[in-house]
Amino acid sequence: MMPSHSIRSQQDHEKLSRQASHKDPLVRKEYWLSLAKEYQWRKFPTQSLEGSFEGGDVRWFSDGHLNITENMLDRHLPLLADHVALHFIPNQEGAERRNITYQELFQSVNRWSKMFQSLDLKANDVVCLYMPHIPELAFAMLACARLGLVHSVVFGGFSAQALRSRIIDAECKLVVTCDGSYRGDKYVDYKNIVDVALTSLSESESESENEIENKILSKVKHVLIHDHTKKPISLVKGRDLLISEELKKIPMDTVVKAVDRKAEDPLFILYTSGSTGKPKGLLHTTGGYMVWAGWTMREVFQLRNDSLFWCTADAGWITGHSYVIYGPLLNGITSVMYEGIPTYPSADRFWKIIEELKVTHFYTAPTAIRGLESLGDEFPKHYAMDSLQVCGSVGEPINLEAWEWLKKWVAKERCPIVDTWWQTETGGIMITNVAGITPEIPTKATLPLPGVQAILLDEKGNQATREGTLCLSHPWPGMARTIYGDHTRYRENYFKAYPGFYFTGDAAECNERGEYRILGRMDDVINVSGHRIGTAEVENVINESHFIVESAVVGAPHDIKGECLWAFAVYQQHEGVSIMKPIQELLIEVNQLLTKQIGAIAKLDRLIMVPQLPKTRSGKIMRRFLRKLSQGEKDLKKLGDVSTLTNPEIIEEISKLI
Repeated sequence: MMPSHSIRSQQDHEKLSRQASHKDPLVRKEYWLSLAKEYQWRKFPTQSLEGSFEGGDVRWFSDGHLNITENMLDRHLPLLADHVALHFIPNQEGAERRNITYQELFQSVNRWSKMFQSLDLKANDVVCLYMPHIPELAFAMLACARLGLVHSVVFGGFSAQALRSRIIDAECKLVVTCDGSYRGDKYVDYKNIVDVALTSLSESESESENEIENKILSKVKHVLIHDHTKKPISLVKGRDLLISEELKKIPMDTVVKAVDRKAEDPLFILYTSGSTGKPKGLLHTTGGYMVWAGWTMREVFQLRNDSLFWCTADAGWITGHSYVIYGPLLNGITSVMYEGIPTYPSADRFWKIIEELKVTHFYTAPTAIRGLESLGDEFPKHYAMDSLQVCGSVGEPINLEAWEWLKKWVAKERCPIVDTWWQTETGGIMITNVAGITPEIPTKATLPLPGVQAILLDEKGNQATREGTLCLSHPWPGMARTIYGDHTRYRENYFKAYPGFYFTGDAAECNERGEYRILGRMDDVINVSGHRIGTAEVENVINESHFIVESAVVGAPHDIKGECLWAFAVYQQHEGVSIMKPIQELLIEVNQLLTKQIGAIAKLDRLIMVPQLPKTRSGKIMRRFLRKLSQGEKDLKKLGDVSTLTNPEIIEEISKLI
């Protein structure tokens, strides 16, 4: 029987939106509890939403009790024990792949849970997981959830300093890592990075601060190490434990009783890239996150029982949490975990995997699409990829050229593309078209999902008619509840700017049909002579140039205009060779495009061609570094922490070009 809140038509979408946003709180309550009924609860909630944005304190399903792993594993075993839960593809082509069934995943999670139990951890203790994108990371995440431990996954590309700051901020009691891993042809020495991160500081401008941090680090009594590459490592006596040795002590048929958790008990902490200063750890709770991640996964992508879903994000990011691990397993489908990068060992790796595995759903970032696009059409041309039913875009606004390339060469004009907007803070997708159901409009996220009440506000807090600050006027179950250890900062970051609303930090435009287009972060909206110009809109036009594959636009100081537009761009390539044109000629050509499509106010004052754009490991372009360079900052040490970048060396190269 089809659940009553499934979206199978435009009318369903409209009906559910009316119910979820109804003026009568009893109607809204009935709607949200109907979503919760799909899951296994130890005590089904009688409450849906409590609290509001006014005080920045919200609770969902607060009197409900559950364990999320029983919904991801135990309840699937009667019918799906032999169904593949995780399909792992290693970095090296030709290396052994792993098909892990739901029964095998259940077995591994229980044995890992037993291993964690032996380490004197208690409910709500925080466990830091610093690992590559491998099944053992999923085992650790779910073992934490099964025991009521709070996992904090730190992406494996972060430096020792960044890892250390997150361990300290969350006051972690255990670190789980591995010997090392390859990404492409680059070896990442995880164990050494952990060792450096946990080394006590002895010199600092603030000895008292050192003392506090070292005391927190001393709470990490054990480091568990998975021998992923089998390379020799040194062990710290009394602290380091090899997972392979610990698991030998635990019978294969071990079953650990899942701990009872309240819906509002913490599930995980995930750190977002803040601008400067102390890391910002968003805390997500159990019941609301489960309902939102599971429902959005099923409805946005229109899953079927035989869906094989590949989200290319790393589980170190929220996209990986929600749409590689939690969302797929809540829905009982197969999820692909790929350890490598799009272009290793060759630029057809993605397309080869899709064809070989018969992937049905492919969810990736615009930056990956643009990077593959720059290498030419020859690579995807040779793959039919006719198993694909849905393609998805996530992470940033997708430009028109990348959208059209994805539609033509990957979707092959056969299947829909969902353009999803959401954030670490939201826990799951918020604004998107529903695959094959609601209108698909290139570069537009389009409609808020049922229960998502979006609104545009101007600088004075009044409702804007066409363009403004994207805010949310009503809570939803998947939202983060706080910034770990700093609820005051949480309230100020998200509810102070527009009292009574959640401040997304993004600018957007909306047409008369209620369809949204995300323009980019508010700090990526530039005020030129009193005109607000979204960088995404300008970048979309620039990227249409035959000579440019991707760009990043920032505002630079200008004596007359206040700010002017600078663009940092990467040349298009053909068969590995850049297609170049003199910059001044290219600037004239680009400005003609901008004048034609946006207006003369959007013309660039400067175009700087660079080898690469600075990006995080998740593919996000870090415009704040480019902005500071354009503002005349010469001291690279003052630009901020570059350890989150996959290519930190590019900052110095770009600085020499300005």
